[in-house]
Amino acid sequence: MNHFGIRLCFWLCTLTALMIWAPLAGAVEDQAVDDAVVKALEFLASQQNRNGSWSVTSAGESTATTSLAVMAFLAAGHLPSEGPYGPAIDRAIDYVLAHQQRNGLIVDKSTHGPMYDHGISTLMLAEVAGMTKKENSVRVRQVLENGIRLILKAQQVRKARRESGGWRYQPGSEDSDLSVTGWQLLALRAAKDIGCDVPIERIDLAVEYVKKCANPRGFGYQPGNGSTATLTAAGILCLQVCDHFEDREVVAGMEFLQRQPLRYDQSWFFYGAYYQSVSAYKYGGADWDRTKLLLFPELLSNQGPQGGWIARNGSEQPHGTVYSTSLAVLALTVEYGYLPIYQR
Repeated sequence: MNHFGIRLCFWLCTLTALMIWAPLAGAVEDQAVDDAVVKALEFLASQQNRNGSWSVTSAGESTATTSLAVMAFLAAGHLPSEGPYGPAIDRAIDYVLAHQQRNGLIVDKSTHGPMYDHGISTLMLAEVAGMTKKENSVRVRQVLENGIRLILKAQQVRKARRESGGWRYQPGSEDSDLSVTGWQLLALRAAKDIGCDVPIERIDLAVEYVKKCANPRGFGYQPGNGSTATLTAAGILCLQVCDHFEDREVVAGMEFLQRQPLRYDQSWFFYGAYYQSVSAYKYGGADWDRTKLLLFPELLSNQGPQGGWIARNGSEQPHGTVYSTSLAVLALTVEYGYLPIYQR
């Protein structure tokens, strides 16, 4: 066989090997994700309190942490009142429902940022509203609608023009930030999708605020701030769920994220992993392939032996392992497609 024939044979063999092994490698990766999620849910179940809540390491029981854990189970395909985790999910939902205040705010303790807790819990209730059994669905819907009214009322607080349309820590805050705004906007969008009364012009106002936080590279915490990977992913997802997929802010943000892969030891890694996984998956194509290639191994290689994730950076350590584990599961399960708000 001449030199050309040898080279041709080599490349044919290589191509054949890739065709055979690439699907197998993908299957192995998917199996690793499935195994990690199963182990993580076992860990979360073991950490649930008797009253149905989950706790924050530094501050005890938390409606926000409880709601993140519920969404982790839902994202992995588990439903209220069904299967091995059904009772745990039911108890957690009951805990959240029991902690709505008279003004509609869902929070179980005094925090510096109750709108975080409220937005996360309202989003969870909007996602679970169609999954609960009939006897509980009326109560879920009632608390959800009261929570939505609180979000809409907080958006109407008189603010400076650069702050208008968004939310911050308190229902009466006169300024806004992208992080708190993200949870309220996701909750509004999810609630509108199931028929709650959410005027489209209120969503449009929130979108305007999100765009004020954009800059040529990505998104910052507040208008005029520099970009971070975590907030850029949050800004992109906010626009995506409101059907702004091709806006220049989204395109610029995705380009920024591809140059800023997340590292496990960086500030707000789990918060960023959640937002980046969901936003890249919605964007699809090569951006999702690259995000998954870089992010999933970072998550899988740092899972603890008991199934949970422990934050390495001090920014997230006070929030505890339930927080970090729930966000890790939400990031890893985006392709499962069980949570309506995250579907393409």
